[in-house]
Amino acid sequence: MGDRSPFETDMLTLTRYVMEKGRQAKGTGELTQLLNSMLTAIKAISSAVRKAGLANLYGIAGSVNVTGDEVKKLDVLSNALVINMLQSSYSTCVLVSEENKDAIITAKEKRGKYVVCFDPLDGSSNIDCLASIGTIFAIYRKALGEFVLVEKDVKIKKKGKIYSLNEGYAKYFDAATTEYVQKKKFPEDGSAPYGARYVGSMVADVHRTLVYGGIFLYPANQKSPKGKLRLLYECNPVAYIIEQAGGLATTGTQPVLDVKPETIHQRVPLILGSPDDVQEYLTCVQKNQAGR
Repeated sequence: MGDRSPFETDMLTLTRYVMEKGRQAKGTGELTQLLNSMLTAIKAISSAVRKAGLANLYGIAGSVNVTGDEVKKLDVLSNALVINMLQSSYSTCVLVSEENKDAIITAKEKRGKYVVCFDPLDGSSNIDCLASIGTIFAIYRKALGEFVLVEKDVKIKKKGKIYSLNEGYAKYFDAATTEYVQKKKFPEDGSAPYGARYVGSMVADVHRTLVYGGIFLYPANQKSPKGKLRLLYECNPVAYIIEQAGGLATTGTQPVLDVKPETIHQRVPLILGSPDDVQEYLTCVQKNQAGR
């Protein structure tokens, strides 16, 4: 082993990666501080989730958030953790959370140049049945509106074998979605049908789509004509990741990342995944629009 310490390791943690890249860039360190603060908040949320049963944190907190979802005790705690850590990082100017009706302005003495939009605990409605949950966040630089790339070379398959959507809403699907799902179940070319997988936590469903390929759909329907997922802190972050991996993310009429935000809690339809699969869905949309 020579002079190598038994405690040395080549494990590349995200904290180490962020610090190394920050030094290489010879930047101000503001983004590094922001990311490390976000990581600390996420680790604290993870710890709280693991201890939730013992700490009596399961169950509804007795209120409804601004987007109409029931707020769980863990949601409240997670939201507070993220807000406190980000505001204490001296790197943010505005925070947008799913749990807060209005944008949160960082105090002038702690203000930095980044805007952070986040869903502190996505999928928390599934927590009592031990389904996957996670934190989603997007970082924008004030005035530029750009995402910041923190991972490289992740690629999605050109075509997958899995479709993911809540078929419990089939009654409300438009013609294009109904046609597309039928094509996946009963392929016209005689190939094997696609498998159906749907967890109900977007973090889990999108992650699986990224790893295995295929398509994730939460389209507009008769019940939710503008879609249900929120643009700034749900759709934009995952759309960016999927596009960077070589996939497509669309509302059905335009790329998700081309949508101009009009309100901080704006909802949009979301279809994303392997490029061939998403393009096939768009073909169904165009066909049905032409037939009207």
